[in-house]
Amino acid sequence: MHTNIDIDENLLEEAVALGRFRTKKAAVNEALAQFVRIRKQIDIIDLFGKIDYDPNYDYKAERRAR
Repeated sequence: MHTNIDIDENLLEEAVALGRFRTKKAAVNEALAQFVRIRKQIDIIDLFGKIDYDPNYDYKAERRAR
């Protein structure tokens, strides 16, 4: 998909240099991928303490049953 956006050129050049990317596109794609991964991790962290578990669950017995 082609998209025209106004990106801070200095910031983009710094990202390309730091990441040793060959192209600006590669730097932007990696930045977007990292953003998505981090947001997904935050969503998972938000679930801590909200999911009930069975204190009597025996994972070892479950493994033996296989």
